[in-house]
Amino acid sequence: MADHFEKIQKLPDPVAGCPNFRRVPGYKVYLCGQPTVAGFEACLNKVCGTIYPKDGKIIWFNLRQEPSIYINGEPACARPPNKIGEYAELGNVSREKLKEDEAEFVRVCEGRMKETDGKLKTVDVNKAEKEVEVKSIVTLHDVIEGVKEKFPGLVHMRIPICNSASPLESDFDTIVSTLVGTSINTPIILNDQVGLSRATTASVAACLFKEFQISASFEGLVETVPGMNLDLLKMDRYTMDMNKDALFRGEFEVIKDLVAALPDGVAAKRECDKVIDKNGPAKTGGTGIKQLRENIAESKLSYEIMDDAAQVFLKSKIMDNIHKYFFMIAFTAYMREAAEVAKNAGTDEEKAKNGLTGGKISTPADQLKLPKTFVQYMEEHSGLRNIVEEGKGKLQWERDIPAAALANLESLAASDFKANLGKIIHDIYQTAHTMFSDMPQGDHKKRAKYRFASKTLMRILPNSLKGEVEGLIEKKTITLDLYEILGQCTWGQKKEV
Repeated sequence: MADHFEKIQKLPDPVAGCPNFRRVPGYKVYLCGQPTVAGFEACLNKVCGTIYPKDGKIIWFNLRQEPSIYINGEPACARPPNKIGEYAELGNVSREKLKEDEAEFVRVCEGRMKETDGKLKTVDVNKAEKEVEVKSIVTLHDVIEGVKEKFPGLVHMRIPICNSASPLESDFDTIVSTLVGTSINTPIILNDQVGLSRATTASVAACLFKEFQISASFEGLVETVPGMNLDLLKMDRYTMDMNKDALFRGEFEVIKDLVAALPDGVAAKRECDKVIDKNGPAKTGGTGIKQLRENIAESKLSYEIMDDAAQVFLKSKIMDNIHKYFFMIAFTAYMREAAEVAKNAGTDEEKAKNGLTGGKISTPADQLKLPKTFVQYMEEHSGLRNIVEEGKGKLQWERDIPAAALANLESLAASDFKANLGKIIHDIYQTAHTMFSDMPQGDHKKRAKYRFASKTLMRILPNSLKGEVEGLIEKKTITLDLYEILGQCTWGQKKEV
């Protein structure tokens, strides 16, 4: 599958060959889609500018699960036929296996080229096919080795993660271990295919590591400056707009349970939310595309207007994203704990070398070490794993019809369904108007009310009609649609059930 496609660029100020390049405000952290061969150099030149040395250390994380190759300098990947045009959710993929698969992918393509006069056919996410005459075909690994000739300090790390589900605990550790030893001004670049969810997820973790460096290295030092207002440095002072809906603020029941279970849970959530917002679009203070927290709430609103089959898929996606948000907050708590240890509980050698007046320690960022891994942290707080598994689905998936409204409808249906049908439909829509008053006007609200009306009418049908309609729906003769149900109940198709 060709990585690039029409309208892949979703942000202003494009960098040639490097889709959706941007910098996270306040951090030396950058995100993008999969670059072309020339796009790698364009991206790195942009990151280094005129100040950072091109032979300096630069960390580049690739978060893709798909084997990647380059055909005539353009990126392409191997996808299962049923994943063309969809986000890649390829299960548990290791970086070692990716490297093997990419070499095999090139061999397969070379074999196919012998049968097609040196040509290959690609397809993009829009199912647009293109046949190209192949002049060069190499693996991503070989491209990176070529890039390192001009940027010898480049460290390219593959961490294949899913689009919706949380990274593994060990994935967070891989990010951290790669960043240990870097300085506060070491550039970090992250990419997936387009520069969307996977890159944004890992970017949040990278920014939280930068926060750890700032807190552990500089806060103790600043505290020695007379008259300094230390509250200005506190990341956990961040507050969101309380006029936003509770779900947009991330106040899911399972997140409330997490905040209560963590020693400093409120502060950890605030800091995590601040970093998520900086990684999001302009409306939350960022320069990006995906808002990892608010996207959950938006998906929940979409859930209400989907048909049953689509709801099954979307429900799984919503729970995966809540799981991811849960682990981001837990990872924030882990980083905050590590910063406190670095400032206050160093070894005698560290105290002698980097100790400050008052007992604090200010270790240079590139010398910071972590006392434990995130996996070990989660082992110590193993109850969190149970909390998220049991709680990520605790959402009100369907709005409850008020008891009085339901009793009224059931009474009308039971007394004389056909005679009262006009009033029943009127009252159903009157109830829907009240129930969905929080949704903005538009197609989403119309569809939500229509779907509610369809389900509610089905719910109150007299038994004599309900069995007939259910049978026709099961046979797929009709669907759970208001007008189709009304048609069956009035002039009636009288089909055998």
